[in-house]
Amino acid sequence: MVDVMKSLNLLETLKESVDTNKLSEVKDAVEDLLISRINVGVVGDRCPEKTTFLNSLRGLGVGDEGAAVYPTTAGSEEVVGYPDPKHADFRLWDLPPVSTASPFEPGSYMDKYKFMRYNAVFMTSTDIPQSNSVTIFLEARSLQNKTVYFVILVSDKNKTPEDERKASLEVLTSQGVAIPKVYIVNLSCLEKLDFPVLLEDMGQDLPEIRAHALLLALPILTPALVTQKKETFKALVWAAASLSGGISTFPVPFVASMVDSSIGVRILSKAQVSLCLDNKSLEGLAKLRGLDPGRLKVLRTCVLSVEVSKGEVKKRLAAAEMDLSTVSSRLVQMAMPRQARSASKSFAAMLQALNTAIDEMATDAEKIVQMVLAEGH
Repeated sequence: MVDVMKSLNLLETLKESVDTNKLSEVKDAVEDLLISRINVGVVGDRCPEKTTFLNSLRGLGVGDEGAAVYPTTAGSEEVVGYPDPKHADFRLWDLPPVSTASPFEPGSYMDKYKFMRYNAVFMTSTDIPQSNSVTIFLEARSLQNKTVYFVILVSDKNKTPEDERKASLEVLTSQGVAIPKVYIVNLSCLEKLDFPVLLEDMGQDLPEIRAHALLLALPILTPALVTQKKETFKALVWAAASLSGGISTFPVPFVASMVDSSIGVRILSKAQVSLCLDNKSLEGLAKLRGLDPGRLKVLRTCVLSVEVSKGEVKKRLAAAEMDLSTVSSRLVQMAMPRQARSASKSFAAMLQALNTAIDEMATDAEKIVQMVLAEGH
C-alpha cells in the first residue's frame, strides 16, 4: 500500500484519505494494522545478550515456544527469521555480525543481507560500536535510510551505562556521524533506560502505518505505551466503521447497510493480544517478571479482556445501535470526515461500541502494567 503521510496523526490521516475519496488507502491501512506488517533487522554478534534482546522484543523468555536460543545452530553467515507467535507479520531478523576486516566495503554487506529491505535495523553490541558498523550506518544515511539505530545491550549488572554511552558517542563523532545517538537498552526490563526513547524516535522516523504496526506488536511495557496502543486502536475503529458501517455520502460498493460484527471481532481480538490480556500473554509476562499469573489475570474486569466472542461483540453493537443517544453530537461531528454530511446509524454504533470496549480493555492493561512495574523483577 501507499504509506500514509507522517505529518498527520493516524486518525487525521485516515480522515484525510476519506475526504479525498481514497478509501482503498483506508482499507489497506486497516489490514496493515490488523496484521502488524513490519520487518526489523538486528545486526550484531550472536551472543546471549542479542538472543535475549530478540526474545524481549516479542515478550518471550527462555524455553518459550518460538524463542531464540543460544548458542544458535545457524551458520555464521545465515540470516535467521524470528516471527512473533502472536503477530504473524511482525518479524525480527537476526543478521550476522559485521566483519572487522580492513579495508571494508559496506555495500557488499548491505547487498548480501538485503539491508535496505528492513523497515528498521538495530546495530547491536555489548560495547562501543565497531568501526565497520559505523561505516554501514553512514552508507545507509547516504541512501536516505533514517531507520538505523545503534543499540548497546546491557543487563542490571552493568553499573556504568553512561560511560558506555560517552565512549560510543566519541566513536561515532570521530567517524563523521553528524548528530550521533546511541540507545542503552536494559535486557531484563525494556521499560528502563533508553528503549522508550528509541521507540519514540522510531515513531518519528518510520512511515506512520509502519510505526503503528510496530507499536501494536510490541509487548506492553509502560502505561504510556498502553495509551498509545489504545489511541491507535481507536483510529483503527474509526477506519473500520467508515468502511463497514459506512459514511452515507460515499456510494462505494463495500459499504454495508448493517454493522459487520466480524470486523469488530478482528479488531478486539487484535487489541486483546496487543494489550497482552489473553491468558498466554499474561502467563508469559508473569513468568518473565517472577509473578503469580493468577494475580494478573484477576485484574481483568472487562469480559472482552478475557475472551473476545462474536456473541459479546454483537450484543454491544446491538445495544449501541438501539441507544444512539449515548453518542453525543460532538462525538459524531469529531468522528466524521469534513466533507461527510451525515454518518450512518451503523457507523455511529460501531464507533461507540468498539471505542467503549477499547477503553475498558486498556484500563485492564494499565492495571496489569502498574502491578508488573511495582512488584515484578
